[in-house]
Amino acid sequence: MNNNKSLIVYFSLSGNTKEAAQVIQKDTGADIFRLTAKDPYPADYDDYAKRGDYERRHQIHPAIKNRILDWDKYQVIYLGFPTWWQQPPMIIHTLFDDYSFAGKTIVPFTTSMSTPMADSMPYIRKMAAKDHAQVVPGYRYDGDKQGMRKWLQREHLLEK
Repeated sequence: MNNNKSLIVYFSLSGNTKEAAQVIQKDTGADIFRLTAKDPYPADYDDYAKRGDYERRHQIHPAIKNRILDWDKYQVIYLGFPTWWQQPPMIIHTLFDDYSFAGKTIVPFTTSMSTPMADSMPYIRKMAAKDHAQVVPGYRYDGDKQGMRKWLQREHLLEK
């Protein structure tokens, strides 16, 4: 895989998804972009959880602060997020609103204490379907760097 045409896009508040994204970057050499909301989430867990739940219940897609440069040059998008209420945070929906995933392969990864990646996959597939993007089976990162590396190899995203 030509990783100079790969981009890791991730959303992280606690730092767990950031760590997962950095592990992927180290193994793949892909470019990396951290999604941040135009209206920043509060630093306190209880406060950002309340906001995230409100956005989910009201289907609010929060605006993204910065633009991803050269989006069209990327073929593979590693998409990382924490799982909130068995699904991606609403800012992930905003990403799909703002960018075309046509012709791209989406490689989802998540962080969660217990929710399996399988719970988020229907949301990712539905968002990707509007652009007919390919979605590979995702991965729930729990700190196991070797496990993530094996997943990347299994999905033919790394040399063996």
